[in-house]
Amino acid sequence: MRRAVALVGLFGIVGAGLSLSVLPTTRTNAAPSEQRTFLIPAGDGYGVADCISSKSECGKIVADAWCEAQGFASASSFGLASREDFTGSLSKTKATPARAPEQPLVITCGG
Repeated sequence: MRRAVALVGLFGIVGAGLSLSVLPTTRTNAAPSEQRTFLIPAGDGYGVADCISSKSECGKIVADAWCEAQGFASASSFGLASREDFTGSLSKTKATPARAPEQPLVITCGG
């Protein structure tokens, strides 16, 4: 009896593992002509602001990785966002001292 229960349990585990391994993984890719621009806060916690804002080789690597994660082929441009790219939609509160917010980063991805 114990062997039968053990075999049923074993087949159940193997069957569950097989069903998970054959599940389709879908990833949406952007159309080849589609471009999209992303605004990323400079203090996002990942520490990539220096690379992207200096437009160095590490910035290209980070921007390409960001675009690939979003379903695009690569980054067509990246750097500090210009004032026209974002607005100051957050109001200042009286409890916090007035200081200029960090300028966000911009990454434009192409298909």
